[in-house]
Amino acid sequence: MSTRILLADDHRIFLDGLCALLDQEPELEVIGKVSDGNNAVRLTRERAPDVVVMDLTMPEMNGIEATRLITGERPAVKVLCLSMHADRGFVMGALEAGASGYVLKDGAKEELLQAIRTVRKDQVYLSPGIAGMVVDAARSRTAANASSALTLLTEREREVLQLLVQGETTKEIAHRLHLSVKTVGTHRSHIMAKLDLHSIAELTKFAIREGLTSVEH
Repeated sequence: MSTRILLADDHRIFLDGLCALLDQEPELEVIGKVSDGNNAVRLTRERAPDVVVMDLTMPEMNGIEATRLITGERPAVKVLCLSMHADRGFVMGALEAGASGYVLKDGAKEELLQAIRTVRKDQVYLSPGIAGMVVDAARSRTAANASSALTLLTEREREVLQLLVQGETTKEIAHRLHLSVKTVGTHRSHIMAKLDLHSIAELTKFAIREGLTSVEH
């Protein structure tokens, strides 16, 4: 089954070039192109793409606000921000709005394709050029917040969480920790309930913010 993609960028030449680039990939299907945040939200409602590739600086509604609306209304839709901005404010704003990834526009085609495949698998992708900055920001925030939500988890639950966000399956975690698959599943359910998080992508973002793990790149 192909991955349905909506493109949002206010630079027409770039938008057309991006569409042509993605159309070369047999597993990807571009289902729409828009040039502002309002239309990105509207077309997401109408066509239910799997991934929205979102620019951040667009007229009428910026990409961060559009991301917040899309992920709030349709959590299954993955938003991948594609931007020229490597500033901490843009990156953290996009992630806090619900984006599943952030790619810099000066990257190669292969990186964008990898990012799309990564977020499609319910994982987080950050360009290598900004990954370290995001982790540093998350660690600083964690150090300033003594009442971290991590304190809600047992030591075993923290172990399971770290392995989950590193991409290991329930079966692999069970083998590594010498537990039954059922026990690992129970730990996973408890972690999500305690943190009020409902997907691996949300758990990964939490782990990044808390400085518990590195980042996919």
